[in-house]
Amino acid sequence: MRWPEKDARTAGTEQTRCLVLAGSEGAVLRCRDFSRAALLLWHWLPATDEEQRAVTEDVLLMVSELVTNACLHAPGGPRELRLYWDGVRLRVEVADASPVPPRLLVHSDPARPGGHGLRVVDRLARAWGSLPEGGGKLVWLEVPSPLDHQVRPN
Repeated sequence: MRWPEKDARTAGTEQTRCLVLAGSEGAVLRCRDFSRAALLLWHWLPATDEEQRAVTEDVLLMVSELVTNACLHAPGGPRELRLYWDGVRLRVEVADASPVPPRLLVHSDPARPGGHGLRVVDRLARAWGSLPEGGGKLVWLEVPSPLDHQVRPN
């Protein structure tokens, strides 16, 4: 994980939550619920305004998309969901056993199901990508805080 330099405002506020998964069955719902609980803990929820609500809903949608891709394309489904929060940005990571990096489809037919998840992530996340990890890969995304940079350590 590569974070920009911290300033005094964010030093020491990093928090991590990990959910180990075994198989695809129920993984998307488990990961959404786990992410929602972390966002509650980190004061993203309950949302205090429409912007915060929209960003939080976007995060939950993107978690669903990354986990769904691992369920569909990786043997055994997703292995782990990791959430990193440093008071300024949230990083979401989904690890799986497939070494094949995700591919953003250039022209998927909007009328056909499938092939749109990474397009959603590409449009909503500040940044996203993948890295090799343990014979498989790690797909990650980052979003800025909707909390007006108010760090709320726990």
